[in-house]
Amino acid sequence: MKEFRRMLPGLLVSLVLIGAILYFVDLKAMFVALQSANFALVLVVFLLGLAWLFVRGWVWHTLLRRRFAYRDVFLTLMEGYLLNNFLPFRLGELGRAFLLSRKAPAAANPGQGMTFVEILPTIIIERVTDLAFSAAIFIAAVPFVVGASGAERIAWLVGGLVLVGLAALVLLARQRQAALDLFHKLSRRWPGLQRLGGSFLEAFLTGLEVLTDPWLSLRFFVLMTFNWGMAIVQYFLLIRAFFPAAQLVWGLFGLGAAAFGGAIPSLPGGVGTLEGAMVGALTLLSGNESTALAVALTSRLFNYIYSGTFGLYGLAREGQTVAGIYRQLMQFQSRSSVEDPDGSSRPDSSK
Repeated sequence: MKEFRRMLPGLLVSLVLIGAILYFVDLKAMFVALQSANFALVLVVFLLGLAWLFVRGWVWHTLLRRRFAYRDVFLTLMEGYLLNNFLPFRLGELGRAFLLSRKAPAAANPGQGMTFVEILPTIIIERVTDLAFSAAIFIAAVPFVVGASGAERIAWLVGGLVLVGLAALVLLARQRQAALDLFHKLSRRWPGLQRLGGSFLEAFLTGLEVLTDPWLSLRFFVLMTFNWGMAIVQYFLLIRAFFPAAQLVWGLFGLGAAAFGGAIPSLPGGVGTLEGAMVGALTLLSGNESTALAVALTSRLFNYIYSGTFGLYGLAREGQTVAGIYRQLMQFQSRSSVEDPDGSSRPDSSK
């Protein structure tokens, strides 16, 4: 019941948006749009999506300082995406940190694996950077879509806030000992919090160490920029497959809307919110909500194919299931102290 209460807001948001879509969209016209799509472009988009995933794997591999084999990093990434499609509260992000922490380090880095709390900051850095790109892309497209005045100022404000956040993370990484000393000073009256929080904070700050390496940070930002560039092209071509007159700004606006739609509280996988955001954005551009829904559903289908194929393969390779990972994550979250998930609780892969 406690978990259900936590899920209730997202459930209501998703149901409202799904109901609105079903009310306004002509489903017969949507099926006609699916049948009339440019399937050659759809195939190109599918292959480009695969390439996008491999580059995203390199992005995370870079943040992890190549301490794990790329194969393990990529499959764990896909396992996380699969978990996000079926589990609430974006547990896939915790899931991939949890799963990767149990894997052996790369052959070139024996004995240099990473714990859960060391891996988690790399995911936070990745998500913060994603937020920066999605905000910049969406806001940059707004003036071309609706002719909104003052959008450039908003873009500068959002970009500035994101840069301030990233700078704060870099500063925190460089002043790890000072941050720990301050925490211990402030938490002196609560020994339990000091003990548990101190161990977590120390490992967390160790994970942020990647931001203190200029060349590593540069490689990460270059790869991330390239990855988002691929996403823009992918969304543009997908929209073009259904709307032949679509322009590049449609891809920018659709991608930005989809990114924010996926961040809204919802059912697992952004069901309802992702479709609502994309349909709303493309309807504003085209006036055709039925074809817009066809685009959104095609995008979701590709997502399920990618995460289902690679994610299920990765879980099966480790003797895991989605339900089993969910139970382990719930047990892990309920522990009274942060433990290294590489310990004896590792599940038997032969089961």
